[in-house]
Amino acid sequence: MAFETLVAAFDTSEHAMAAVKALEASGFHPADISVIDSSRLTAAKGVDVAAHPPGLWQRLFGTDLHKYEATVYADTIDDGGTVVSVRVPHEQVAQASGILDLHRPINVHDRAVTSGVAPAAHVETAAKAIAAMPLAADQAVAVTAKLAKMHSDVLQLAEEQLQIGKKNVETGRTRVRRFTTERDVSQDVALHEEHAEVLRTVLTQPAAWEEIDWADRELEVVETKEQALVNKTARLVEEVSLRTKGADHLETIHEKLRRQQAEVEQLDATGKPMRRA
Repeated sequence: MAFETLVAAFDTSEHAMAAVKALEASGFHPADISVIDSSRLTAAKGVDVAAHPPGLWQRLFGTDLHKYEATVYADTIDDGGTVVSVRVPHEQVAQASGILDLHRPINVHDRAVTSGVAPAAHVETAAKAIAAMPLAADQAVAVTAKLAKMHSDVLQLAEEQLQIGKKNVETGRTRVRRFTTERDVSQDVALHEEHAEVLRTVLTQPAAWEEIDWADRELEVVETKEQALVNKTARLVEEVSLRTKGADHLETIHEKLRRQQAEVEQLDATGKPMRRA
């Protein structure tokens, strides 16, 4: 398992000891936590902190420690501050860093520039190199919710995220109703009629007496005519039904999401903003 040593400098011992207690409460072993101040360092080593700061701090925290960082640590202790270091597994770097940051450690890079320890360009180059160092892919939670609630001076930043769902809503109805109407129609039909017609023929030929029939007699014919007979038949001409037909379309949703930002402003003793070099 790979380990990494994190170092934080505090202007006051109260903030430093609060950070130590928070680290222990989060499960970091006390044996992996070191607290360095002027009295502890002098009693243990008998060393003048300000005499040879770079080599001393590099022996404590590794040779990859920058000279300006060592100088800032030495100046902090010389001014009554405290330096805290913690040895953590590589996958818990973010968690330990978050806990230390809750207790107002000094910004070593800014302190080096504002105090004239190192040129701004040099410090920025070193800071970028440190920030570019990769962390383990799986990191523990930086700061637990319980620990964050213990500090009333912690600003929690939130942001809104867009989540789009779908629901069916009624947009209208289509109804088909069957009803009956009437229309006038006409059609020509040929009708036949038969009527009686009297035919009279003049005879000039004389007839013998015995050939004449003097008995009464009558002739009769039946007159007829055709009448139109109306009959109606029905047939199916069309079928009407209803169904739904689906169609998809793309709709772009425009929304505004809120996100809280934090702006850091450093003030001098007179309350005026400090300009960074």
